[in-house]
Amino acid sequence: MGKRLKTQRRGAGSPIYAATKNGAAEARYVNYAQSAEAAIKGEVVELMNDPARSAVLARVVYDNGQEEHRIAAEGEYVGQRVQHGKGAVIQIGNVLAIGECIEGCPIFNIERTPGDGGSLVRSSGMYALIMTKDNDSVYVKMPSGQIIQLQAESRATIGCSGAGGRKDKPFVKAGKRHFAMKGKHKKYPYPRAIAMNAVNHPFGGANHHPGKSKSTSRHAAPGRKVGDIASSRTGRRKKG
Repeated sequence: MGKRLKTQRRGAGSPIYAATKNGAAEARYVNYAQSAEAAIKGEVVELMNDPARSAVLARVVYDNGQEEHRIAAEGEYVGQRVQHGKGAVIQIGNVLAIGECIEGCPIFNIERTPGDGGSLVRSSGMYALIMTKDNDSVYVKMPSGQIIQLQAESRATIGCSGAGGRKDKPFVKAGKRHFAMKGKHKKYPYPRAIAMNAVNHPFGGANHHPGKSKSTSRHAAPGRKVGDIASSRTGRRKKG
């Protein structure tokens, strides 16, 4: 009997593949009701490194005594005055409903549903764009290029999430990669799929090539969901 695939083992949620619990803080917006009436003002008192995520966290203390940990925007600094809520000024680092943003405005840390604290576009260097607005809906272009429809009351941060140059610096050494993967609790190193035996992976065997199409359905079975999952295109790109 063949060995279970890495994707199968990770999907089962065993402790080996569980996410690290050594995060600096939970990145969530303040209670929705407290910022729905009028904007609250505060100050960025600290920028924090969070080993559990790629982005940088900002600790914000508001004038009413509340404290919030959220993903910092590119260009945000300690001592910066920020606004959060209805009627906030559209500037980098401020949080407001996407229905109040102008078209073409870059946003990140977006709420999928109003009040969930932020769940979309949270990785470092990521941002989405406001495309068009309807009566109660806003159409947002995600970093992947997909356009999704969200409620106008959902909150987001203006700008681009910080640490955008994270991928520009190469690892150079396997040891650097080891500690980076260890911080995210990922298995490293791991063999290439085509280097495995046929019983261990659909791409395995002695032919040293996948042997079948790498494009896989989004709804494929766990044992076959490998390669380019739900790929929008395949093949080499034509020049020009």
